Amino acid sequence: MKKPWWVILLLITPGLGFVLFLIGAVVTMAVAQSFGFYNFAGESQFSLEHWQQMINGDDSRRFWRAFRYSAYIASYSAILSVIIAYPIALWLRKPFKGSITLSAILKAPLLVHGLVAAFLMINVISYHGFINEFMIWTGLWGKPVRMQNDKLGIGVIFLQVWKQMPFALLLLSGSVQNLSDSVLNAAQDLGAGIIARFRKVVLPLTLQSLQAALILIFIGAAGDFSFQKVAGPTAENSMATLMTYVQTDVGDWNGAAVIAIMLMVLALFGSLAVAIVAKYVSRLAKL
Repeated sequence: MKKPWWVILLLITPGLGFVLFLIGAVVTMAVAQSFGFYNFAGESQFSLEHWQQMINGDDSRRFWRAFRYSAYIASYSAILSVIIAYPIALWLRKPFKGSITLSAILKAPLLVHGLVAAFLMINVISYHGFINEFMIWTGLWGKPVRMQNDKLGIGVIFLQVWKQMPFALLLLSGSVQNLSDSVLNAAQDLGAGIIARFRKVVLPLTLQSLQAALILIFIGAAGDFSFQKVAGPTAENSMATLMTYVQTDVGDWNGAAVIAIMLMVLALFGSLAVAIVAKYVSRLAKL
């Protein structure tokens, strides 16, 4: 028997209300601090000074550089993670001998904490790490290539993809497993080829999972601290490392709050961009 809507509402209200309260409290505090309130190092009063200083003042160049860098890392990390995870999820859709073990191995990085993963993967991407030594041994590279603390952030992107690809695989596997063989066979019987079946059947049915994976990975990578601190370019700051520096080294909690708000804005714009692209792809699939 289906439960009435009010019963369901009563069941979820305690947990949902608690979560919304915490989110609202944190966001409200950050917004208030960015406008000069709750100043832990001086007088608390309404002021636009911290916004002006960070957005268009002496700190603006460093701030916008960190903003662009975080957007760059988050975009490439999300896109590459999904590009790698999507075909793997489709490949593992049909069970075969060893598929469960393989799936578990591919998702193993989810069990490793981000900071621990960063230190472990240094042995892989460092100047004399596994990748460089292997490529030199095979003759593909003549000398080691800098991937740790490189100026393009390749090491950070590598670490993000290694850590986030299993998460994308986890999200995509559910929707891929729900693909009905009868629907795919019906499309094939109607003369649809592999590309047509993918565009008309597979992609539309898995698009929401793709969208969720891209958004969640983008948000996580944009706010990353540990990978940037361990493997990031020494001349670049991410939004997270800049916020920590402004808060702890400079002692400007209000300025750090401005960076936190703009990090939320970056996450929002990234989510909107993914939603727009997903809507466009959905329309193309219907043509």
